Amino acid sequence: MNPTLAAYADAAGQEVIEHLRQLARPLAGSRVVHVNSTAVGGGVAEILNRLIPLKRELGIQATWELIEGNPEFFAVTKRFHNTLQGDPAQVSSAALATYQEVNRRNAERLEKTLSEADFAIIHDPQPAALIRSFPARKGKWAWRCHIDVSRPYRPVWKFLREFVQMYDASIFSMAAFAQRLDHPQYLIPPSIDPLSEKNLPLEPAEVDSVAQRTGLDPNRAVVLQVSRFDRFKDPVGVIQAYRLARPHLPLQLVLAGGTADDDPEGGAMLEEVRREAGDDPDVHVLALPPDAHRTINALQRRADLVLQKSIREGFGLTVTEALWKEKPVIGGATGGITLQVINNHTGFLVNTPEGAAFRMRYLLNRPELRAAMGAKGKRFVQENYLLTRHLREYLTVMLALMHGARERIELK
Repeated sequence: MNPTLAAYADAAGQEVIEHLRQLARPLAGSRVVHVNSTAVGGGVAEILNRLIPLKRELGIQATWELIEGNPEFFAVTKRFHNTLQGDPAQVSSAALATYQEVNRRNAERLEKTLSEADFAIIHDPQPAALIRSFPARKGKWAWRCHIDVSRPYRPVWKFLREFVQMYDASIFSMAAFAQRLDHPQYLIPPSIDPLSEKNLPLEPAEVDSVAQRTGLDPNRAVVLQVSRFDRFKDPVGVIQAYRLARPHLPLQLVLAGGTADDDPEGGAMLEEVRREAGDDPDVHVLALPPDAHRTINALQRRADLVLQKSIREGFGLTVTEALWKEKPVIGGATGGITLQVINNHTGFLVNTPEGAAFRMRYLLNRPELRAAMGAKGKRFVQENYLLTRHLREYLTVMLALMHGARERIELK
C-alpha cells in the first residue's frame, strides 16, 4: 500500500505538504493521463508508480496508460533513444513507418481516455506520435522527455520534432536538454521517494544478509554501480576502473541491475559485461528482477562508494538514491549527474576509467571525508530531489497550462 501525503512530512516538512494541498485545489477533479512504454524497469515507471496515488489523494483523477508494441517497435524506439543521445545511426523508412503505425493503433485503443483528458503527459519518444491522432483534443498535452537530448543526431530529432511541436508544452530534466520549439518548455528534474522500498531505512541485519548472499567479503571495501545494462551506463568502463584501482586497495566491485521491457539491447549488454568480468571472484555481476528494490537498497547501504560512470545520462536516479543513503558518488560528467555530483562536496565527476580509479583510491583512503560527503549528499537530496518537490512542479505546470499566458496566478 502506497504511503499517504502526511507520511512525507518527516522527510520533506509539514509546510511542503500544506503547499501541495494548496496547489492542488484548483485542479481538483481534473482528468490527468500519463502514458509511457513500460510498467517496470527504469526510473520513469518507478516515479509514476508513486506519483499517481499522491495525485489521486489530492483530488485529481490521475491514470497511467502504457503504449503497446511489438519487438520491431521497441527496436525502433531503442534506436531513437540512442540517436537522441548522440549516436549517429540511421533509422530506415520502414522502421519510421512501423513507429507511426504502432502509435496510430495505440491512439485508437486509448481514444476515449485521451480525448477526455484535461491533461495528458506523454513520456519519452515511444508514445510521442500519439498526439497526431488527436487534432481536436480537449485538454492540454505535454511531452515529458527524460533522456539527454542536448546533442541529438539531427535526422532523428527532425523526425520526432514534427510530433513534439504539436504539444502545448515540453518538459525536460535540465536546461541543457531544451530544444528550439514553438511552445513553452519547463524544467522538472526527476526525484526519489524516500518512503519506497528502495529508499526506506533498513536494519543492519538485512543489509548484512544481502551482502552475504551476494558473496561479499565483510572485511573489504565495496564499490557499487546500479543501472540497467546499457552501453551508455558504461559498465565495461566501471570494470576497467576497478582493475586499475584493485592493485592498490583490497576492493570488491558489484554491478547490479537488469533490463527493461522496452530495451531489446539489455540482454546482449549483460553478456558483454559478464565476458569483461571473466572469472574474477571479486567482480559480482547481478542481473536483478525489476522488483528487487530492497536488494538494491541493501547493496547501496553496504557500499563504501557508488559509481554511475555514464557517458550519457538523462538524470541518474541511482545517484540520487546513493546520496540519500549518505554515499559519495563518482559519476560521469554528463547530463543530470552534473546536477547532483558536486566536486569535493557530494562526490567527484570523471570522464575516464583512469579518472574513476584515481577518485576511488582517493576516497577509499579517506573515511572521514567519505562520511562528510555522505552527510552533504543526503541534505542536498532532501532539499532538491524528493518526490514531494517533483509533485509540486507537476502541479505548477498543470496550473500554468490551465491559465495560459497569464503572468500571475492567484491560489486561494
